[in-house]
Amino acid sequence: MTSISRIPSGSSSDEIDLIALFQAIWQQKKIIIATTIISGMIALGYAYYATPEYQVTSVLRPAAINELDALNRSGVYTLPPSEALMKVGASLESYDSRLGFFRDNQELFRQFKRPGRTLEQSFEEFNRDSLKLVLPDPKKADALSAFIGLELNYPKGVDGVQILNGFVDYAINAEREQIAADLKVIVNNRLTELKGKIDAARSSYENDKAARIATLQEADNLKRAQLQDELKALRQQLKVARSDRMAQLSEAIGIAKTLGIQKPTTPSALGDSVRSGDTSVMRTEINNQQIPLYFMGVEALEAERAALQQRKTDDFTEGRIAQIARELQLLQSNREVEVLKQRQNEDVFLSGVEPLRAEVVRLGNLNNLDFTNLKLVSIDRKALEPMAPVKPKKSLIVVMGLLLGGMFGVFIVLMQYLVKSHRLQQQRLSPVLSATLSGAQGVVSGNGKVLQSDRR
Repeated sequence: MTSISRIPSGSSSDEIDLIALFQAIWQQKKIIIATTIISGMIALGYAYYATPEYQVTSVLRPAAINELDALNRSGVYTLPPSEALMKVGASLESYDSRLGFFRDNQELFRQFKRPGRTLEQSFEEFNRDSLKLVLPDPKKADALSAFIGLELNYPKGVDGVQILNGFVDYAINAEREQIAADLKVIVNNRLTELKGKIDAARSSYENDKAARIATLQEADNLKRAQLQDELKALRQQLKVARSDRMAQLSEAIGIAKTLGIQKPTTPSALGDSVRSGDTSVMRTEINNQQIPLYFMGVEALEAERAALQQRKTDDFTEGRIAQIARELQLLQSNREVEVLKQRQNEDVFLSGVEPLRAEVVRLGNLNNLDFTNLKLVSIDRKALEPMAPVKPKKSLIVVMGLLLGGMFGVFIVLMQYLVKSHRLQQQRLSPVLSATLSGAQGVVSGNGKVLQSDRR
């Protein structure tokens, strides 16, 4: 059996000849130059006719300590410069602040409005693509790196400088108003608390005053009742003493009548009266014994008894009764109670409220604190009119256009070279392939005859 000869391999012909490739590119250099020029012209046209985009920047830094001294010395609101910067930064980043500025200054944002869009939708595009907050690197924690930057990209025809500076001022004023409102709420709360303490002190004073008046009146009533009881007892005692005296006098009168004593006498004189003799004798009697009452004689005793019977009161006989009357007269009105009731401005008598009143006055003055000049941050750099647009970068666009045009031209030349090389290779292989196919058919036919003879 005869074997079929193999078809020659064309792998060596598939290898790209670099020298031939470079020669082909050089021969077609006009195409590369043309595509490069066309692409460059297109890029140049785009660079000169595209809408320029500008960028402005503003930088904020912490304010000086003395700028916030008045607020920090208030004792109710503490705001370090770094915290004030963060508050302003939060206001600059706030969606509500940006939307509020957008609504209040719609004339500045005319070019950002699109037909068929709401105000919020137009603002959303501006907020997403145009405004950017720049914060310092968190790895740099030194004081020199504390800043907040704000960048605004805007097309030609928009007053970006006024927008950015106006928004910075708007955010600072909004934060200043918020601080003023917070301080006012804190001060009012403190004032309410202090007034509550003063009212509590006033209520305590009124209770103490009422208790003092009640105590004094109770003491007066008790003293008055005791004096009246004492007066009643003394009068009863004097009445009993008078009755006893009258009984004694009645008894003595009876004895004196029995003895016939009409005039006051003594026991010695009574003994001598029954004797006769010289009546010009004068006697003196000294003894330490009390002479009985009947020696006063009937006339004196009856006169005394009659006087006692006619007596209507015995008060003058006891000095204590006059003293009791004096004390009762004094108890008719308690001067201390009257003075307590007649007080007009009772707040001056409140104890322990002087510091509270001083704090109320101090906090009241804080409501008059002027926040219009409160400097929360220092504007290190305001937005200035840019010298040139940031987009489009004309030179870069033209260079990129030329490069892309050149690359496209080289690509076209390479594709032409590869197509041409593939055709030449097919033309070169066609005769060989035809001869090979013919030989293969002859071999097949010869083998067929051999097989037939063998069968016979």
